[in-house]
Amino acid sequence: MDKTTIIGLILALSALLGGMVMKGVQLGALMNPAAIMIIIVGTIATIVIGFPTSEIKNIPNLFKIIFSDKGALSVEGLIPKFSEWAQTARREGLLALEPEVDEIEDEFLRNGLSMVVDGQSSDFIRDLMTEEVEAMEERHKVGASIFSQAGTYAPTLGVLGAVVGLIAALADMSDTEKLGYAISAAFVATLLGIFTGYVLWHPFANKLRRKSKKEIEIREVMIEGILSVLEGQPPKVIEKKLLMYIPAKKRQKVMEDIQNAEPAAGREG
Repeated sequence: MDKTTIIGLILALSALLGGMVMKGVQLGALMNPAAIMIIIVGTIATIVIGFPTSEIKNIPNLFKIIFSDKGALSVEGLIPKFSEWAQTARREGLLALEPEVDEIEDEFLRNGLSMVVDGQSSDFIRDLMTEEVEAMEERHKVGASIFSQAGTYAPTLGVLGAVVGLIAALADMSDTEKLGYAISAAFVATLLGIFTGYVLWHPFANKLRRKSKKEIEIREVMIEGILSVLEGQPPKVIEKKLLMYIPAKKRQKVMEDIQNAEPAAGREG
């Protein structure tokens, strides 16, 4: 589970509800069926209108991505793998990597190494894997745009809900006490629209974009590592090349971990 998403939601709700209590607003004011219908159903309507069915069906999976942490491979974890594969390939040949293919869980990495074992050219492997990354990036953009659109229209729908509430309130001004309550209730729609738009949907879109960027970076490291193994580059060269994808402050620690994992005498220069 993605802890930052959960913590963020808890803080957002605490800020809203706590602020309402401090201002003397009854929390029950939020239970406004008309406002909830205008904001929630209206936002869903904008999504249904704006996107085809095939993309809307993917929304449950998008929520799963937002609230889960798949524990994807890290650059730090990939460098030792490629270093090990490079040693094996230089010592025994590329066919010696065939047993490693079945042990790889990540499908993208498994397919890439499989093509190396099958003797495909570096240009073919790079083109195919790059196209797959670009297709994945496009899918991720669509997913983020769904929540971006929801975040754009929810606040506007909140204003619409307030207008509807004011129309109902001003239709009968004979009872000033009821009028004040009706006006107050009308602005609940605006509150819900702004809250869902700027505290939920836009941040959800940003979370998807950040996770997509991280996954693309990992895929790029995989491509470089696979091609380096195919070209027969020494392990140390591969390590230095892939370390460029890691912040400078972390590089020394990663190198120390690699050196501790493999005796220096057993490594090729």
